[in-house]
Parts: sequence; C-alpha cells; structure tokens
Amino acid sequence: MAEEDRALQSRLGDIDRDNTRWLRGVVDEHGWPTRRMVGDDGAAAAWLLVQHADHDPEFQRSCLDRMGVLPDAGATPKHIAYLTDRVLLAEGQSQVYGTQMELANGTHRPRNLRDPATVDERRAEVGLRPIAEYIESMNRDQS
Repeated sequence: MAEEDRALQSRLGDIDRDNTRWLRGVVDEHGWPTRRMVGDDGAAAAWLLVQHADHDPEFQRSCLDRMGVLPDAGATPKHIAYLTDRVLLAEGQSQVYGTQMELANGTHRPRNLRDPATVDERRAEVGLRPIAEYIESMNRDQS
C-alpha cells in the first residue's frame, strides 16, 4: 500500500472514530435517532455512521438492539438488515441477509451466509432485492 493510501486510510479512520464518538453522545442522551425525530435523511445518516463504526462493535450491537425494538416508523427494515449482518459477522456468526460481501477471484460473494437457499425470502421480508441482483450490481460497480 502506498504511503498516500495509508495516510488517507488513517485519516478516514480518525473521521470514523470522531463520528462514532459524536453519535454515541447523541444516542446516550436522546436514544436512537428515529425517522420521526430527525427525518429520513437524519436517520439514514445515523445508520450509516454506526454501520461503518467497525472499530466499536459493542456500540454497533447496542444501536442494533435499540433499533430492533422501535416501532415501525423508527428505523427502516433495510437499515436493520444491513446492521444485523455487520454485527453478526463481527460476533463470529453467520449473516442473515447477505448484505456483507467479500471479493473472491475478482467477484463478490456474501461472507459467511446462513442458509443461502432461503436468503431471498429473508431479503424480500425487509425490502431487499434478490441476492443474485445485489451481487451483479456489486460486480458491475466494481468495474
């Protein structure tokens, strides 16, 4: 990895840690920022921050637990699905929805997927497109 790439990666890590620290304060003081509290854009931004807080898996788990008990308008099912998979993988378990990918021989595939034969049913329940379409788009976006 080039020195410039390492510096950029380090800076992005600093930003992620700062964002996580800020969001943790918000969550501790107000609870999970629901769509009703902060609107769709605000809730999506909060989810994206916690989704990328891989340096703090305990915080990710805490946020997922908070999101999971909210009424329907609190968090989108897609956001919960993505964070569920991220948290499960960090905890050494299989993911449920196939949202987390790895590259193998130049193509994307789901990391450690639980029961692949029924993944499309689970994905449909939360409004995600079939896994084959998701993989195809990931591979297309890569090129």
